[in-house]
Amino acid sequence: MAARWPAVAAVAGGTALIGLHGWSYGNWINDDAAITFAYARDLVDGAGPVLQPGAEPVEGFSNPAWLVLLVLGKVLRLFDTGAIFGVPDYVLFPKALGLLCCAGVLAACHFAVSRVTRWAWLVTLFAGGLLAAIPSFVIWSLSGLENPLYALAVAWLAALLFGAVADGRVAAVRVGLAAGLLAVVAALTRPDGAIFLVAYPVVALVFARRWRTLLPAGVSVLAFAVPYGAYLLWRHAEFGRWVPNTAVAKNQQPPSWSNAGRVVEPVEYLGWPVVLAGLVTVGLAFWLVPALRRPLVAWLVPMVLALAAYCVLNPEPGGEFRFATPFWTLAALVAALAVVEVMRALSVRWRAVLAVVLVAAAVPSAPALADSGRGFASGPVVPLCQIADRYGRLFNGYADTIGLRQGSVLLPDVGGTALTSRLRVVDSVGLADARIADLVSTGDFQGLRDYVFDEVKPTFIHTHVPWTDLTGLTSDGRLAVEYAAVVLDRTGKNGDWVRLDALDGDDLVNLRAYARVTVPRVEASRAAAVTGRCGDVLRPGQVP
Repeated sequence: MAARWPAVAAVAGGTALIGLHGWSYGNWINDDAAITFAYARDLVDGAGPVLQPGAEPVEGFSNPAWLVLLVLGKVLRLFDTGAIFGVPDYVLFPKALGLLCCAGVLAACHFAVSRVTRWAWLVTLFAGGLLAAIPSFVIWSLSGLENPLYALAVAWLAALLFGAVADGRVAAVRVGLAAGLLAVVAALTRPDGAIFLVAYPVVALVFARRWRTLLPAGVSVLAFAVPYGAYLLWRHAEFGRWVPNTAVAKNQQPPSWSNAGRVVEPVEYLGWPVVLAGLVTVGLAFWLVPALRRPLVAWLVPMVLALAAYCVLNPEPGGEFRFATPFWTLAALVAALAVVEVMRALSVRWRAVLAVVLVAAAVPSAPALADSGRGFASGPVVPLCQIADRYGRLFNGYADTIGLRQGSVLLPDVGGTALTSRLRVVDSVGLADARIADLVSTGDFQGLRDYVFDEVKPTFIHTHVPWTDLTGLTSDGRLAVEYAAVVLDRTGKNGDWVRLDALDGDDLVNLRAYARVTVPRVEASRAAAVTGRCGDVLRPGQVP
């Protein structure tokens, strides 16, 4: 038992460092996460896999494994119920899950490296420190999105392969089975996770005789194909698509050679000096520590696959490398192991030289990464609370002001809106709307405008950059004929509109008067909304 305490302390210490960095982002939750929150709520409440009760089933989420955890949290009344220790559980529960997944990542690190070093606790703690120093990893692991679960599945897959090669049992059937199951968890957490299906067959072919790999590789593929295939069949039966609706809306394209150029993006984010120093250290590990050579190759296979998946995915407009989380995870674990083991293998003089080189390489990266984290903390990407206040609660107030019992609102940010709006929410981006997703993916914005004005006829419309210019909604003549502006910015292109046939008498006057008072107040509370302060519960019908 005593031998386990260093491992527990290392995992706990590394997780604490990640949590300490995450503290700087307050209660921020990304609005895209709230889309999955809304689906979890409706599943538990019996409305089905929909954005809102009564809506058409559309797979507006791409993270079913993460959705299952949120559903479990709601069933246990740990999520979407109220406040826990004064913190809204829609903040606390997903962030706690994120930190647990980070602890699991570090546990995977210790599980693997304990086979090749007596200093596994030091490697694990160092890996936690490296991950805590990368704002992108911390931001998205505590964003409410599926990133930490994705990183956990990939980290354990890498650890499994590392340990199997180190122990000389890579051709064991149970290793193939476990690898297939971990790959399917990754694939059901993010669609691009399917790429990790090939990790085990590649490693098995490299480190075992080919005839011995046939059975475990077949078992691995089968362990992946059965649950993943079942989900695909359910997806098609329920939603009529073989891919998530979100992938259609984002117009994700097949891989091409042009994607390879994006490999430099994470390098530039970390800084060339520190990346080059890391590569040199890994090279030294291969040279100086023979026991690491084969296991490290096994670890590098899923790491390369993670980098390939990042390069293939369309760039995320939110920035901060949202899709690089598994790559950061594996890169940090490899770097930590290489540094510790190379330091052990070198003489005292050369240890000092390597330490100076590593510190010098980190000097330009440290302030750049710190600035990135501070910049994000001051203006995080699409905060859930800001959307809930500005688009969910505010439009409820609009509807109440004109006595509207039923209606709809078209806008591009639907997570917090779906959690708080009593109106039918129409997603102008198409993430949760199949018809709009098809139109956006083909670039048919004239068709999108025809659909909006001739078929949907939303009661309210909100648009802002970049969607204003992309969709052309505000330049369409039908907007001026069929709608009246409630509030606009100085450009006249961004703001709120109401459908004229929903108004009666002095409704427009009253609505604009309400907006003149309420919109500035909501905008003034932006700072609180950005840091995640918008009430203990989010429910349809709430007003500012």
